[in-house]
Amino acid sequence: MHKKMTITLDEVVYEGLYRTVGKRRISQFIEDLVRPYVLDGVLDEGYRAMAADKEREAEAGEWSNALIGDMADEAR
Repeated sequence: MHKKMTITLDEVVYEGLYRTVGKRRISQFIEDLVRPYVLDGVLDEGYRAMAADKEREAEAGEWSNALIGDMADEAR
């Protein structure tokens, strides 16, 4: 879901965005630039929690090893 937001930019910056990115692409461009700064910590915490779950990691290892076996069989 998207939320509408009003921001204020210097006119020169806006003109540069408009010229470089295009009128209908400015929001996505800004979102793509900002996303790693506001969500990075959330992903890191999630990955740390998954890695700490030893049972889940063991199951994931078994699953990926089974896939390797499937690929080896298919190569023959």
